[in-house]
This record gives sequence, C-alpha cells and structure tokens, in this order.
Amino acid sequence: MSEYLLEVKDLCMRFGGLLAVDSVGFNVRPQEVFAIIGPNGAGKTTVFNCISGFYQPSGGAVVLNGQSIAGQSSHQVANHGVVRTFQNVRLFKNMTALENLLVAQHSTGRVNLLSGLFNTPAYRRAEEEKVENALQWLDVMGLRQFANREAGNLAYGHQRRLEIARCMITKPRVLMLDEPAAGLNPQEKKDLQQLIDQLRTQYGVTVLLIEHDMGLVMGVSERILVMEYGKPIAMGLPEAIRNDERVIKAYLGEA
Repeated sequence: MSEYLLEVKDLCMRFGGLLAVDSVGFNVRPQEVFAIIGPNGAGKTTVFNCISGFYQPSGGAVVLNGQSIAGQSSHQVANHGVVRTFQNVRLFKNMTALENLLVAQHSTGRVNLLSGLFNTPAYRRAEEEKVENALQWLDVMGLRQFANREAGNLAYGHQRRLEIARCMITKPRVLMLDEPAAGLNPQEKKDLQQLIDQLRTQYGVTVLLIEHDMGLVMGVSERILVMEYGKPIAMGLPEAIRNDERVIKAYLGEA
C-alpha cells in the first residue's frame, strides 16, 4: 500500500487550444494539510475541479487510496469521501442552517423509500440520528444558536463555517477547501486556522487547501505546492517555499 491517500499524476486540463493545467503532480498523506498556492489564473481551482469531478481531466491520473477516481462525476467522487467547498459560498440560502446539514445527509440513510412512506420506527430513528448529527456539527462550528436561521441571513463568516460543516457531516476522507479565508476578518482567519487543525487532529480528515492568505497557508500547511500558468514551479515545506526565489518572482515579479 502507498503511504499516500491522494495521488495526482501528470494532471492536464485543456479547454480548446488553452492548456490550463499542464503536468501537475503531487501526493497527499493521510491527515496532512496540503496547500496549493499561486497567482490568480495559475490553475489552482481547475486542479480542484479535476480532482472533485466537476471537470473530466484531459490527461493524467487521480488516485484515492489506490483507486482511480479521475473522470468520475462529482457525486461519485463525493461517495468515495472527497468533498469540497467553493470560492463562492454555495449553501441553500432559503433553508435553515439545520436543514442544510440534514440535506447533506441524504445519501447516508440506511432506510428505504417505503420506510419513509410508512413512517416506520426505523425511519424515525434514522431521522432523529440525522438531526443529532447536524446539531453536533453546529456545536463544533459554534453555530448552534443559528440552527433555525435561514442560511442566507447568517453572517458571511458563519456561512463559511456552515459550508465546512456540510462537508464534514458526510464523514469525508479528503476535505478540499477553495479559498476558505476569502472575505474573513483577521479574527475569523485565526479561528479558521484552529478549525482546520481541529478537523485534522480530532476527526482524522485530510485537508487540501487553496488559499491566497499567506499567513493562513504558512500557519496551517505541512507542505505547499506552488503553481504558475498552469504548471508546478515549487513544492516543499512552508519555510522553503517562503524563501524560494521562483515563488517570490511569481508573486512579486523581478526588476
């Protein structure tokens, strides 16, 4: 067995004549926080879309725990335990926070349609368990008092945390966070860093992170991949990436 939970090999994504992702490869260990950074347009989100099933890669391989998931649909990838958030929050805005977490558990039920139609004891127990799970994750995220508030009426930082809770309630193996600190204030970013570490250590999830906030990236990541123009230009420990001349040039340019 490989020591890596997620393996991405020679990943390519072409849109017509544009090669948006060119031979990107990296490996992620279980319970690791692995970040992908780079300037706008570097291809980071395209890599996420290829891994999570929103795009079918033009080439390369995506392997989860020894099994190929490249080219599978997003719901199939999610069923394998790879879930994600987005740059723009995608909650059911007219549903309550609690209802958002109940909907997220639709594929985890152990009872069939007839049980629901006849409201059997097994169905009622399963529904009660889903509510308990939802309330537990609202507690973890500090959102219990907003359980019955419509998601669209929550503060932006709370919406971000609810979206992460919606992922975590499915018990994923890999949690993909696409710019989770976007729009957050300094205290919320600090809380987010603590939350990511808690999810990794307490719940055993592996985190794949795209982020522009370098303070968060350097504080929470164990390894970092840097991309520019669709290609990897550096990979390593945070301190090495911080001092890499290629990375500095990509972000700041050169005289």
